[in-house]
Amino acid sequence: MKLLTATSRAQGDRDNDFTFCVEGELVMVTPFVCETDRLDPDGGCGCGRSFVGLNSGKATTTALVSDLDFTPEDAAEAIRSALQRSKLVSDDEIPGIIEDVLELADEFPVGTVLEQRLGDVNSRI
Repeated sequence: MKLLTATSRAQGDRDNDFTFCVEGELVMVTPFVCETDRLDPDGGCGCGRSFVGLNSGKATTTALVSDLDFTPEDAAEAIRSALQRSKLVSDDEIPGIIEDVLELADEFPVGTVLEQRLGDVNSRI
């Protein structure tokens, strides 16, 4: 199934790009934006323009649409456990976030490098 993974491809297209995730790690759009970035994705924090690694909890500004050997249930469990570990969202919010994450990758072809800016996800390549 299609899922988003951390990638260093297209890093540097923007001056404020960064990648702290493990290459190939499952990522999702950061489920919250702090006060620093709330109105400006180029704010000092970076959460307004990054994806977060499901395992590491670290961030990257680029994600790759990848075709992985996951079932929807496997992917949902990976997302659910990452969100529960983070303690940044309520249990009631988790099903909706899982649905959004799983739908997002389906919007783009495999191999597409993505960026996000305040939740607006677009193709870089």
